[in-house]
Amino acid sequence: MSPAKAPFSRILVKLSGEALMGTGDYGIDPAIIKRIAGELQEIRDMEVEVAVVIGGGNIFRGAGLARAGMDRVAADHMGMLATVMNALAMQDALESLGLHARVMSAIRINEVCEDYIRRRAVRHLEKGRVAIFAAGTGNPFFTTDTAAALRAIEINADILIKATKVNGVYSEDPARNPSATRYARLTFDKVLNEKLNVMDATAIVMCRDNHLPLRVFNLNNSGDLTRVVRGEDVGTLVTLD
Repeated sequence: MSPAKAPFSRILVKLSGEALMGTGDYGIDPAIIKRIAGELQEIRDMEVEVAVVIGGGNIFRGAGLARAGMDRVAADHMGMLATVMNALAMQDALESLGLHARVMSAIRINEVCEDYIRRRAVRHLEKGRVAIFAAGTGNPFFTTDTAAALRAIEINADILIKATKVNGVYSEDPARNPSATRYARLTFDKVLNEKLNVMDATAIVMCRDNHLPLRVFNLNNSGDLTRVVRGEDVGTLVTLD
C-alpha cells in the first residue's frame, strides 16, 4: 500500500544541534539521528522533496562563545563548522537507509561537501535527493534560524518546519511556567509584537514578508514530523493571517 499523498511537495526542516544530543551533554546521539533519518525517509516515501538545515549548538554555539569573551566573528565561524559536522552525520544516517543525500555548505569546504548553489540545490531536490544545508548563511551574526528561512525561500519550499523541545509555541517558557498557554495558530505579527520565543526576529520577518508558513513541533515526539508533513494539526502553525 503506497503512502497517502502529502499536502506539500517541498519542505525545509530546521533541526537544532541540541536535538541531536539526546540525553547527552554534547555531541551526537546515534539513536536520535537514526530516528530522525527514519522519519525523513518516510517523508521521502510520500514523494515530498526534503531539505534540512541543522544548527551546531551541540558542538559549538557562536553567540555563547562570544559572551565568554571570544571574538564574535571567530566564534560564529566555529559554529558554522559545527553545523557542517552535524550535516555530515545526518547525510551518513540517511545514506545508511538507502536515501541519496547531499551536504551543501555556505562556506567552501570542497574536500567534504559541495558549495551551496541555489540552482544545484533545487536540482538535487528534483532528483529526489535530500539536500542538507550547512554553515548557516556563511556570514557571522546570523543564526541558523535565519539561514533556514532564507534557504526555504530560495528553494521555494511550501513550508518551513521547525523542530523544538516543546509541542508548539507558548505564551511563556512552559518549563518555567507550567500554566503557560500553547497556541495552536499564530500570526507572524503576533509573534513579533509579543516577542514569543519561536525563531529570531529576522527569520520571522523573512517568513512573513515572503508568505512562507511556519510549523513548530516537538521533535522528541516520535512520528510528529511525519504527521506534520501529512497535514495533521501538530504543534503550532504560524501564518500571515
